[in-house]
Amino acid sequence: MSTTTANDDPSTLSEWLVYWRIDLPLAAALICGGLLGLFVLYSASGRSDTIVFDQAVRLGVGLVGMVVLAQVPPHWYRAAAPWVYLIGVLLLLATLFIGDAAMGAKRWLDLGVVRFQPSEICKLVVPLTVAAYFHHRSLPPRLSHVLVAGLIMALPVALVVQQPDLGTALLIIAGGGFALFFAGLRWRIIVLLLILGAAALPVIWFNLHDYQQQRVLTFLNPARDPLGTGYHITQSKIAIGSGGLFGKGWLNGTQAHLDFLPEADTDFVFAVYAEETGLFGVLGLIAIYLFVVARGLFIAVKSQDTFQRLTAASLSLTFFFYAFVNMGMVAGLLPVVGVPLPLISFGGTSMVMLLASFGILMSIHTHRKLLAT
Repeated sequence: MSTTTANDDPSTLSEWLVYWRIDLPLAAALICGGLLGLFVLYSASGRSDTIVFDQAVRLGVGLVGMVVLAQVPPHWYRAAAPWVYLIGVLLLLATLFIGDAAMGAKRWLDLGVVRFQPSEICKLVVPLTVAAYFHHRSLPPRLSHVLVAGLIMALPVALVVQQPDLGTALLIIAGGGFALFFAGLRWRIIVLLLILGAAALPVIWFNLHDYQQQRVLTFLNPARDPLGTGYHITQSKIAIGSGGLFGKGWLNGTQAHLDFLPEADTDFVFAVYAEETGLFGVLGLIAIYLFVVARGLFIAVKSQDTFQRLTAASLSLTFFFYAFVNMGMVAGLLPVVGVPLPLISFGGTSMVMLLASFGILMSIHTHRKLLAT
């Protein structure tokens, strides 16, 4: 067996990409999505150069981080995952005590030099930790192993729920859950978990905050309070529907520019995009997302050990889950849970950690061993 190597002195684009271990199809799709996001944010933010510049800087930092992480061999990630997981949990604990409070939630840590959300780290490290746990264990997993993986997910989820941040908690569960599913979870265990989840719904409901309960009730019946809790989702639907097939044109949307839409540059940015680009623009964005997911799953199929396969598959489908939940909630198909639209919504930690996850995918793909023929 031999390991893929890069030229010492790259002179062509393909050699340069190999040298820096960059997967061109994946990188191209991510850059297209990021650049598209800058145009969308310029309109959604009311033509704010500051927001676009800040997002461009974060996109640049994320891309640099992606390239750096692509250089690290996958077995290093497997070895580091439990330790980074522990650090992430400790940071979540610190957030509960000394985190910055905003709008009734403590989600940020301000270290002076940098201000970030520790929960974003856990969205990345939890699936890695679950994948590392299953690496040396027989698959499909036994019930005892499933319970341990559940505990790995439950600890950070419980801390994130206390912030409170239900959207991020769901994303952490999704990331770890996908890794667990691809480990070969038996159907009888899946059915058992579904039954336990259904039985826990009353407990979960009565432990939700009032505003979270209102979001669920509004999802079930937006017309129950059209000028109150149902106002935002109603305006979002109006924006999406008014886009028609081809949209109103860039910078010509009315719902965001006339301040009908809440959080137009973050959670509801998809409504702005749909109004201005229409159905065909939405299909183009979905095509980018599906290509990224398909490329990630292709990398998972080509992976040569359990950790790499579970990591690549779970990170790819977590990306899909991001987009699905955001689009679903903005369109009124899911309750509003505060999940950003990947590569498009304004945000720092989420953008950097998202691109970091794709740096790990590139590492898995470019460090694979090739069977000698």
